[in-house]
Amino acid sequence: MIDNKQFYINGEWVNPVTANPFEVINPATEESVGTTSMGSSADVDKAVTAAVAAFDSWSESSIDDRIALMEKFIELYEARAEEFAQLMMLEMGTPIRFSRNDQTPTGPGLFQSTIDAMKAHAFERPSMRGGSTLRDEAVGVCGLITPWNWPVNQVAAKVAPALGAGCTMVLKPSEMSPLSANLFAQVLHEAGCPKGVFNLVNGDGLGVGAPLSSHPDVDMMSFTGSTRAGKLITQASVDTVKRVALELGGKSPNICFADADLESAISYSVENVMSNSGQTCDAPTRLLVERSVYDEACEIAARVANNIDVNDPSQDGDHIGPVVNKTQYDQIRNMIQIGIDEGATLIAGGLDRPEGLDKGYYIKPTVFSNVEHEMTISKEEIFGPVLSIIPFDTEAEAIQMANDSPYGLAGFVQSGDPEKAMRVAKKLRAGTISINAAVYDYDVPFGGYKQSGNGRENGILGLHDYLETKAITIA
Repeated sequence: MIDNKQFYINGEWVNPVTANPFEVINPATEESVGTTSMGSSADVDKAVTAAVAAFDSWSESSIDDRIALMEKFIELYEARAEEFAQLMMLEMGTPIRFSRNDQTPTGPGLFQSTIDAMKAHAFERPSMRGGSTLRDEAVGVCGLITPWNWPVNQVAAKVAPALGAGCTMVLKPSEMSPLSANLFAQVLHEAGCPKGVFNLVNGDGLGVGAPLSSHPDVDMMSFTGSTRAGKLITQASVDTVKRVALELGGKSPNICFADADLESAISYSVENVMSNSGQTCDAPTRLLVERSVYDEACEIAARVANNIDVNDPSQDGDHIGPVVNKTQYDQIRNMIQIGIDEGATLIAGGLDRPEGLDKGYYIKPTVFSNVEHEMTISKEEIFGPVLSIIPFDTEAEAIQMANDSPYGLAGFVQSGDPEKAMRVAKKLRAGTISINAAVYDYDVPFGGYKQSGNGRENGILGLHDYLETKAITIA
């Protein structure tokens, strides 16, 4: 059992103002693996006070000093990479190989991309016509709220640019994945982070997220999670006119044309959706296939999905694990039932548990064919291993369906014609577009259009979110 009941405030591990223990459940076993604490507004006040006190000195620190801290963090993180991988496996059920190879490397990857951005950015520069000096300064004290599905990735995507910009901060990680976040805080402490620059308070949205969002001494909120919660955070930030950066939900379209390498394109599409047990916000969960190859595409998708192994995350191998908790498990199964009830054809997976897994929140990789654009499973984010395959007849129809969504986080295009693929990519209303399974690097800005949020994370644009620009003109 892992005891993580304390919070990290002003450079020290301190007890909550009011004891409120919370069990961390391993979704593979449905058993407790540790205990954390649920914080309150009083804990938030302490953390924000520490961040305010540290702001003047940290915001005036040199870029070289900030980079040195971040480079030391990378060094210490990499030495403890296996600990991060094991903790994420325990708290959210990510298979150990995926945890090691995909989840864990995001921490140093995002810190390094921020360092690169800092070295490339002119924090002080002349205006375009040369009459003034433009100076980029830290936005202030930042409240950071992160989700459980990519625990280290989302923490690093916010903490790294906040540190690099000279901000101080209070982090509220998801109560579902506090173990890796606490280790993150330990490593940052060991790297020499000054007191009060980084603070961590565990808890839920009501107890910690809400008071953090409405706190008068917090200058910016950065949130990753559901669109519903993002709206609440924005509303809570209105009275103090905070800057708000949001990375929210998605229902990403994946347009597959008949001229694509169909076996490769469909295999990639299915495997991408099922990766991380479908718990990735930009997963291409709407597969739009040109009608002339639709039946063949469905056959490939069913075969690929049925060959994806579901197994214990502690076992090494190329398989998927459980979803994060019972609430998520029940919601996903409910959406599968809705797909069946609305008349879609279940061609892989379904409601039954995977064979041999009678305990844990496991769901089979599930694929629906004969999905109509207006069906619930085509419209609503499921956040599980569920793929909907929808036919289209023309390029214009595919683009129209792809964009007919309140979301705009990501888009995907599969085609053997590079000019067509680029033409379609330019017409998709989404923040990141992948053509033919291309994978973007850590420096590429990530964020959405429409109700998928605002602002961008990663690289130079991620750094910009945490900066204010001051113009100084001398007569």
